[in-house]
Formats: sequence, structure tokens, C-alpha cells
Amino acid sequence: MTDIDRVLAARNAIIQRNAAIRNATAPATIDPKAAEAFAAKLQGALSATATSVPALTVNQPSPTDSVRSAIASVNETMEQEDVATEAYERGETTDIAAVMLMKSRSDIEFEATLQIRNKLLSAYKDIMNMQI
Repeated sequence: MTDIDRVLAARNAIIQRNAAIRNATAPATIDPKAAEAFAAKLQGALSATATSVPALTVNQPSPTDSVRSAIASVNETMEQEDVATEAYERGETTDIAAVMLMKSRSDIEFEATLQIRNKLLSAYKDIMNMQI
């Protein structure tokens, strides 16, 4: 009887993991009303910009704001990964696939941010070493 229980427990674990992977890769459902409202706003914005001031005067975010928002996004992802890992360690969740997906995502985002920082520092050093 214990062998059957182990097989059934393994089967249930596989089914849960497959469901978690399926949910993680499933496309998000879109509310038709929200999509129509977004399309209307987009159409209004496009028609307003077509008759307004030239594109050069559009208020664009500064590079500093872009970097801050990117770092905040990476930090938020890493915090979510920490919460998921701690929940798994405490036994609150048994979905290891979701935890590993979160960990991989946060690792990739952090590594990309690190590489961008390295490229920016290299460009800065090259500019500082230029002779005028």
C-alpha cells in the first residue's frame, strides 16, 4: 500500500508542476472593455499629437529617471524572488517550478543590469580618456 501512495504522491506532484508551468506560460486574458477603452485613448492621443506641437517638444523622461525606474524594477523582481523562496523554505508553497522561474528571472534581470552598468562605465572611461 505504501508503494501505491508514493506513486500517487509523485503523480500529484507532477500534475501540480505541470499546471504551474502551464499557468506561467499561458497568455494573459484581456478584458474586452479595457481593450476598447485603451484603443479609444490611444486613438485620441494619436489624433491630438497629429495636430499639436512638433515631436521635439514632447516631454521625455530624463536618462536618470529611466535608470532609476529600471533599477527599481530589478529590485522589485529580486524582492519577489526572495519572498517566493522564503515561502518555499517555510513550506507554505510546494511549487518549486514557480520558485525556480522567479529565481531565473531575477538572475537574468540582475545580470542584464550589471552588464549595462559595465558598458556605461566603459563608455565613460573612453570619453574621459579622449584627447581634445
